[in-house]
Amino acid sequence: MTDQVIALRALLRQRHWSYSAFCTEYDKAAKTIDSGLKGSWPSRAQFHRWLSGDLRGLPYPDACRVLEAMFPSWTVEQLLAPCSDQQLARIARQTRDAIDQEAQEPPRFDVDQLIAERFSDVSAVYATRSEFISNMPVHTLFDSATRIRACGLSLNLVCQQYADQSLKHLADTGTEIQCLFLDPGGKAIREREREENFSAGHLSELTRINIVTLKDRVRDRLAGEAKSRLQLATYDETIRFNIILIDDNVGVVQPYLPGTRGVDSPTLVLHRRWQDLGLFPMFEAIYCSLWEKSKPL
Repeated sequence: MTDQVIALRALLRQRHWSYSAFCTEYDKAAKTIDSGLKGSWPSRAQFHRWLSGDLRGLPYPDACRVLEAMFPSWTVEQLLAPCSDQQLARIARQTRDAIDQEAQEPPRFDVDQLIAERFSDVSAVYATRSEFISNMPVHTLFDSATRIRACGLSLNLVCQQYADQSLKHLADTGTEIQCLFLDPGGKAIREREREENFSAGHLSELTRINIVTLKDRVRDRLAGEAKSRLQLATYDETIRFNIILIDDNVGVVQPYLPGTRGVDSPTLVLHRRWQDLGLFPMFEAIYCSLWEKSKPL
């Protein structure tokens, strides 16, 4: 046993790792080497021997591989040996640098890794619809679309943010468009008006205007098959999401929050990655369920 500080002990102290925290990190490193090594961390007694230098030789080869994966710039011989003055100074500098960085910057996430591993097919998140529109203008989503499905309340993103002539051109050139509005004469829209503190009839009138706009200024000016490609309908259910699906692989989704207008709600952009996994298929199923129960206009 040595009176000098073992490098592994100094590194754990720097990271504020307890035995349980060490085992958690050991498991993470072990899985990158061989999934069969998961759970092979040292016992408390063995862990104490590693930190105290009370070893007659190196640990088993698998344990050595995991330790070196946990501390990439250290060999296992260095980790289980007393620290030199230079090594102690290096660890101290790393500690000071970490403290300084935490003081200067707020915590940050590895966004790319989170998106890939945890956020499935979410490709962007915006705090509000206004922020979404400024970063991703509607015409960039719709101009080359072959299929557009939208459901929500008044569908302002389709009816107010995209030109009537552009919608007509899409239908004329083969794009299938479905617009599902919250019924302006139904119970659900009256409840939403109360929730957003609007006077009775406010949202109903806005929705009627948008429906009339699409009927009179777009659909009625289409001929033949093009007219059938623009389908309008209403539903009367508690509104939970505004959903726009483009070409079966891009989605724009907003939740309807208590007391908050749709324009002020967070907006998710989805890019489908799997046929039956992720968020896109889930919101597509919600849309299809509402459309199947809707009332055609």
